[in-house]
Amino acid sequence: MHEEPGNRALTRLAEVRARVDAAARGAGRDPAEVRVMLATKTQSVADVQPLVAAGARLLGENRVQELVAKGPELTGMGAEVHVIGHLQSNKVNAALRWAACVQSIDALDLAERLSRRCEAVGRDLDVMVQVNVSGEASKFGVPPAEAGGLAVRVAALPRLRLTGFMTIGARSSDRAEVRAGFARLRAVRDEVLGAGAPGTAEARELSMGMSGDLEDAVAEGATIVRVGTAVFGARPAP
Repeated sequence: MHEEPGNRALTRLAEVRARVDAAARGAGRDPAEVRVMLATKTQSVADVQPLVAAGARLLGENRVQELVAKGPELTGMGAEVHVIGHLQSNKVNAALRWAACVQSIDALDLAERLSRRCEAVGRDLDVMVQVNVSGEASKFGVPPAEAGGLAVRVAALPRLRLTGFMTIGARSSDRAEVRAGFARLRAVRDEVLGAGAPGTAEARELSMGMSGDLEDAVAEGATIVRVGTAVFGARPAP
């Protein structure tokens, strides 16, 4: 008897939640401190709907064009959608129509553009600073040494609420290397919170860890893990 795709995704989501809970307990943390975000790149609304209905309401979109296409239905279901991919300045207006948070702030000019647009439309926006903890040229994000300074400047902008930091782990089979990167992000967060600059008091989120490395991320303090393939299965080759 074959399991329906929607049921299979629900089963996989439960397995991911069990992994997160076990990792949290192993690190002496409360599992409730870690939220699972569904990375819904290439997934249709029909694919996502059963998961949202089951309570998985935190979603992440990499591409603004997908966010615009799916946003009305996803938010209508009660989903909270974050931008987790690189955001080009010319797509700020489109992103703001549906995004509750932009996790991928990696430059002050992008944050300033978001701030100006939020002022113009009279809304607030949660944001995170994306940090490139691995130094890999293929990844977006500011270097760890520059992240604190950017965070302070972003936190001072009108209408933006700095909620934390995001990273993509190193592309490596060396778990110690991957985990060290997550520890670097936690250190950035702790330094910013400790400095007490205006607007940084709520910057506690650590969005880090994906399907393959979430255990190490949770061990280092992740508050959001972003999972796609572990729930939806491998994406078809382009």
